[in-house]
Amino acid sequence: MALAAAPLGLAASKVQAVVAPPGTLRINGADLACSITGPEDAPPLIVLHGGRGFGTHGGVFAAFKPLADQYRVIGFDMRGHGKSSVTGPFTFDQMCDDIEQLRLTQGGSRKLVLHGGSFGGFIALAYAMRYPDSLSHLILRGTAPSYRQEEAAIANFEARRAAKAPMATREMLDKLFSPNIVDDEEFRLIMFALAPMYLPDGEAPDYNRILANSRRVAYRAKVHNDLYRPEVWRAFDVTERLKDIKVPTLVICGADDWICDPVHSRVMAERIPKSKLVVLPGVDHGVPAEILERESRLFLQQTSV
Repeated sequence: MALAAAPLGLAASKVQAVVAPPGTLRINGADLACSITGPEDAPPLIVLHGGRGFGTHGGVFAAFKPLADQYRVIGFDMRGHGKSSVTGPFTFDQMCDDIEQLRLTQGGSRKLVLHGGSFGGFIALAYAMRYPDSLSHLILRGTAPSYRQEEAAIANFEARRAAKAPMATREMLDKLFSPNIVDDEEFRLIMFALAPMYLPDGEAPDYNRILANSRRVAYRAKVHNDLYRPEVWRAFDVTERLKDIKVPTLVICGADDWICDPVHSRVMAERIPKSKLVVLPGVDHGVPAEILERESRLFLQQTSV
């Protein structure tokens, strides 16, 4: 698809790093590791990482950084994740409040474009319900509107496990979908075993690379478990409220996504009034950065006023 710059009239020469990675901001009592780039007077674009209890913002920030020619791009490790402080509470509401405070303090209180992928997509949807008037656009990548997401994930796991991740067991997956991970090391080992499930079908896993990545990542069982407490996770079901999202929304996913099955993206696109659905053939849970940036830029260019 051909791309064109969004009609915001911001020259690339004005782009500047406001908080150079890895900067830290004090937000609602937590120290959040942040990366921010783009003109201070541009509309804010906040990107949320996936990986409940272990994700970081570096990858998704890099994917959206080219949009700093149009937007003030803000990425951060959610509280308890990556290089941010392990400061509770770890709830969807608290993380939504953190996003709102970033919008107010770093986005000039302007309406924001919010991107969320996977777990970050759950938070983005929760934010859309909690702060509907703070949004201009929503971008949902490989995510779902309900805790029932795990039902299709379990079925996909059972169908693909033997060929893709023979070290992984159903018991490991059950722990991943519960508040019952014993400690950080068990968390790390479960994700090591499950890692090949996230590769495109037919791609042979490079276990040396997976090992190196596993050693690098900070896994926090407490954060994961708190976010899976029934009063937090089982309370997340916005399916019937999707019709209330009034802002333009891009729903993008891989056709082979095992953990957030494309059926959930189709439901979101059907129920959100101003939505656009992009399903990428041959792509699993991880949408390539260049495709995510391309489709997001095109969507914003088509829907910006």
